[in-house]
Amino acid sequence: MDNKKIVLLIIFSTSLLFLWDAWVKEQEKFDAPPAVVAQADSTTDTTPAKSSSDLPTPGSELTSSHTESDSNGIPSNGDSTDSVTPRLLASGEQIRVVTDKVIAEIDTVGGDLRQLELLQQPSAEDENIPYSLLHSEASRTYVAQSGLVGEGLPNHKTIYQIESGVRNYELAAGEDKIVVRLLAPETQGVQVIKTYTFHRDSYVIDVGFEVKNEGDSTIRPFAYFQMLRDDTPPPAHTMMIRSFLGAAVYTEEEKYQKIPFDDLDKGKAEYPANADNGWIAMLEHYFLTAWLPQPQTPREYFAKRQSDHLYTAGVIVPAGTIASGETVTTTMPFYAGPEEQDNLAELAPGLELTVDYGWLTMVAKPLFRLLSFYHSWTENWGIAIILLTITVKLLFFPLSAAGYRSMARLRLVTPKLKRIQDQYKGDRQRMHQAMMDFYKEEKINPMGGCFPIAVQIPVFIALYWTILAAVELRYAPFALWINDLSSPDPKYLLPVLLGISMFIQTKLNPTPTDPLQAKIMQIMPVAFSAIFFFFPAGLVLYSLVNNILSIAQQWKITKMYGTPPSKEASEAPASHSKNAASSDNPDSDVEDSEESSADPENSETAASKPEEAPKAPAAVSSPKKTEKRARRRKR
Repeated sequence: MDNKKIVLLIIFSTSLLFLWDAWVKEQEKFDAPPAVVAQADSTTDTTPAKSSSDLPTPGSELTSSHTESDSNGIPSNGDSTDSVTPRLLASGEQIRVVTDKVIAEIDTVGGDLRQLELLQQPSAEDENIPYSLLHSEASRTYVAQSGLVGEGLPNHKTIYQIESGVRNYELAAGEDKIVVRLLAPETQGVQVIKTYTFHRDSYVIDVGFEVKNEGDSTIRPFAYFQMLRDDTPPPAHTMMIRSFLGAAVYTEEEKYQKIPFDDLDKGKAEYPANADNGWIAMLEHYFLTAWLPQPQTPREYFAKRQSDHLYTAGVIVPAGTIASGETVTTTMPFYAGPEEQDNLAELAPGLELTVDYGWLTMVAKPLFRLLSFYHSWTENWGIAIILLTITVKLLFFPLSAAGYRSMARLRLVTPKLKRIQDQYKGDRQRMHQAMMDFYKEEKINPMGGCFPIAVQIPVFIALYWTILAAVELRYAPFALWINDLSSPDPKYLLPVLLGISMFIQTKLNPTPTDPLQAKIMQIMPVAFSAIFFFFPAGLVLYSLVNNILSIAQQWKITKMYGTPPSKEASEAPASHSKNAASSDNPDSDVEDSEESSADPENSETAASKPEEAPKAPAAVSSPKKTEKRARRRKR
């Protein structure tokens, strides 16, 4: 295969790899969920029946770790279908809580956290509106639920009463937290109070249960905490996004594992169920919700398909052994906020892994650390990207320089390669052999410019995921018209400038000898510009700066190593190539004779010897040919 075509194949292969990694792995599911024909119940039972299969149920391992003889009447999971009606969650009174970070809405039905807006994170549709992470609207469902498992104990269908009667809370100056208390109906002498504790400058909400046993017998309840959501992706700034949507679980033994919704649909989800460490979460692009149990406490993780397009993921923990007259409190931290890597690492081990860097996490993580370091200096993520680009370029400078030197030398000998191709265009095997001999003689590696590029491609893809996954770049301004580095350039000027830089770069590269390849190389800048129209502005900025630095480096190296030789010097290798080729080509002497007869000064000599003697051996040139070449050089 022609080496030029090998180079072109590598370029296109890496381009396809990049596009495959950048494009949406699965198309967003635009199909609307099936219409719900059932009507919501006008009343909600405060004591659900034992057979309510949508209630989480602890497994035998967790139950045995809590007690061997349980008298609390834990309901067992039945085979009946889920009774939760998607998009028709029963609603009661709403309690509104406003802190410096969030605006939350709690419903008295189940004590669910039904609405959560992040005040410091704008929505994708309008930067003046806070991002709504949790919601229970007609088209989208994503709520946090919790309850107790046991005979007559409150769960996420129980109707609670507001203990204080206050329905609007706001974190005042000097206050560090807000506590909301919901009172469940007393059953069999057991009084339960559900609490929500919101903290200043924090996305962590403590959800707890105070269980007071005034009955005659000891109870051993379990508490469950779950997230209920549909599979509708959140609004995105750009369609060039392939972010994970689903559940995830982490344990020290099994480490970080994703649980795709498709696996839950097919019943193929595999994850560690029982552990005494770790956490479980629901993930979407830029944001997550997670239940964070206390370390070294037994727990059971679960994830399941509730109904069409509706899924739950959560954890069950023992609520303690509560004798008559005792009160026990169970608390579970709930994180609901952005995927800020530094903060996540402090909350729980492995929680920072929820930031999806794709399959190049080991490369992307250091890049983000370096990017954050530059941002701490400049306070501008755009300038930080430029500094990161310069740093990466300096790290790869030796490789790039070697590649550009090889391309500069290859550019000089392109005319000679063209002559060899023209000479052997009827015999590709001999043409390749002649070109390989020529490369060896000129000490040129035709693949020398490809290896440095191939090495840098993983770094480019890793940086793509760094910019794509970093919530810190969301709505981060750069300069002038670029107000959001995580979304495409609204004026498309950066992609156009990138295309111009790519066009200039192709002019510095050796011109392909194949006309078709040359046309393809001319089209590539236009094609890549069109693709980059949909890429985040931060990534296009990196590519543009990288191209400008590459052009400067390549121009300098081309000027140093790519000075065209004189006409005499350029003719000598060509004649040498023809001589070397004459040993393998029987027709070469005939061509020389024709050229000699066409020369006016040699016409008489050619006529005096119409029949040339048999050609000399390959290693020896005839005196007549030598004299003819000498006269031609003098001219």
